[in-house]
Amino acid sequence: MASFDDIDFRALLAGKKREWDRFVAAAAPVIHAVARRVVAAHGVAVEEAVDVAQDVFVRLCADDRRLLRSYDPARASLGTWLAVVARSCAVDHLRRRRQQHAPLDDVPESAVSVEDRHVERLNIPPGLLTERQALVLKLLYDREMDVAEAAALLKVDAQTVRSTHHKAMLRLREHFRVEA
Repeated sequence: MASFDDIDFRALLAGKKREWDRFVAAAAPVIHAVARRVVAAHGVAVEEAVDVAQDVFVRLCADDRRLLRSYDPARASLGTWLAVVARSCAVDHLRRRRQQHAPLDDVPESAVSVEDRHVERLNIPPGLLTERQALVLKLLYDREMDVAEAAALLKVDAQTVRSTHHKAMLRLREHFRVEA
């Protein structure tokens, strides 16, 4: 079994493949153990620990081994430092994973395909929405434009379209909540 003592850190930072292979052999057990522990503690399949470990090695060699160069032997042993890096990568991985699985209610309607939408025409009373709000809703929902396209057509900032859309939706929700 490889040891951190066998690694020539200068050769590793210089990008020598042989040294990298030694480093991977020594670091893999530590990185995998930490990744498994963090992933399992969060109730995620242990198989994801392999992805986390891979992320750690990618981060270590990215940007001309910038992260690896940040290791300071005066502050911690290489094994301890790698455990901290692995834990950080595992937490980042779990955060990204959580973001990928957003509840359906949190997904904007524009992200749902047309076939999946329940299309129903609302009978919006005249005067409930401003002309601009009605136009923004028509562009976003009837013409199925995205915010950037609607903003370009109206020659306004995309944030203006989002804000107008939000205000129109608030008015509609309030109107239909009272009616119900």
